[in-house]
Amino acid sequence: MIRPRPVEREPARPHRRWPGYAVAAWGFAFAVPSFYWALGGTAGATTTISPSLVRLIEEGVTWFVATLWATGALKVIGGLLGLALARGPWGRAADRLLQLAAWGAAVLLFWHGAAFVLQGVLAGSGALDLSADFLPVLPWYTYLWGPWFMAGGLLFALAARTHLARMPDRRSGVVAAAVGGTGALLLSAAMLAAGIG
Repeated sequence: MIRPRPVEREPARPHRRWPGYAVAAWGFAFAVPSFYWALGGTAGATTTISPSLVRLIEEGVTWFVATLWATGALKVIGGLLGLALARGPWGRAADRLLQLAAWGAAVLLFWHGAAFVLQGVLAGSGALDLSADFLPVLPWYTYLWGPWFMAGGLLFALAARTHLARMPDRRSGVVAAAVGGTGALLLSAAMLAAGIG
């Protein structure tokens, strides 16, 4: 029996790699404030993030400083994921893992950013009451942090989709992407129900 030759995917052209590189730039740039705040710096924080978070930075609360280091590390890992998406494919198992992680990140980031924007819109319309000390920074969450998270989510989705198009085994990539995105959505819904984030 003659077996058909597998269809070889076209190698990635540099202009098709830009979404992965954009994810890397987004992740590495976003890690900088986390590390800066973890080191105790508050420049930029006092006017753009919740006053309760600024107090945690100023007081050097151990669990919060550890959280800042961890989120900074996750952002660096996100940047490395972007580079891997740009440079792949890497092989069946690695490509599936990349798809799972990238779509999970895309959903989590977009969801988180959309929640900030929605909260700002609802508070601005009077449909949602927020604490008085949060109101001065609300525009930053609505127009900076929310869109920044959403942009990261969209970049991850675009980079994952571009990577998927270059995978020799697209079917397994689609399954991994669906698992990653659905898992992130369920995690986000569970966190929302628990009042976290």
